[in-house]
Amino acid sequence: MRSVLESDTKFYYAVGVLTIAVFILSVAAVTTLNSIRLGSQGLFGLLVGFGFFMLVFFVSIAIHRLEDLEDV
Repeated sequence: MRSVLESDTKFYYAVGVLTIAVFILSVAAVTTLNSIRLGSQGLFGLLVGFGFFMLVFFVSIAIHRLEDLEDV
């Protein structure tokens, strides 16, 4: 596991995957414990906003990888 997290890019990917997993678990908990449906308007906005956030996160990782290739 340590060898996987030695580079910055792999660490950022691991953080992104962990963030997505925690978000999915929290949405599942909220929809099962409360009377909020998955198709409700407020939850839909939250899902779209989180999707845009993660898109920007992974695009920034791709840019970071391109910068690393440029230094060679």
